[in-house]
Amino acid sequence: MVKQQRPPSGRTNLASCVVATIFLIFIVIVVLIVFFSVFKPKEPIISVNAVQLPSFAISNGTVNFTFSQYVSVKNPNKAVFTHYDSSLQLLYGGNQVGFMYIPAGKIGSGRTQYMAATFAVESFPMGAVPESVGPTITDGLGGFRIGPSLEIQSRMEMVGRVRVLHFFTHHLDARTVCRVSIAVSDGSVMGFHC
Repeated sequence: MVKQQRPPSGRTNLASCVVATIFLIFIVIVVLIVFFSVFKPKEPIISVNAVQLPSFAISNGTVNFTFSQYVSVKNPNKAVFTHYDSSLQLLYGGNQVGFMYIPAGKIGSGRTQYMAATFAVESFPMGAVPESVGPTITDGLGGFRIGPSLEIQSRMEMVGRVRVLHFFTHHLDARTVCRVSIAVSDGSVMGFHC
């Protein structure tokens, strides 16, 4: 005597589908938590290491110099940071006096890229600087005067993207602004603050 098997009831099919759906939702939630905690895109960190003026001249109330800025850009992401449309801008009194595009490139995950930007700044009129302004530094004997200073502002902007897991693309924009103080007497950089 052969027993006939009954086809599975609709309830067991429905229960199996519900369990499978709950399991898939759980897996998706775990993947999203891992994605947003481990692979969360972060902006690159720009650090200005040095500012120099290799050449500096004042003539008839105008200033002319060559500007050099050395920076390090750290990519804290778990993916490659691809930068493009990046620039370095130099301002004096709110007006742009120098500009340079930064060539496109890539910075590996967790890596630091060192960059140097040097460009000639065209002559621009210097604002009136009183002769009596400036600190006096003494060397114990007679002392000497640093003299008046000139303050310029450097703005660096890096625009790029990080592609996480070769699927998600995040656009990032990192900026740094530095105030640079220059001695008018000899063009030496007295200091900078970013």
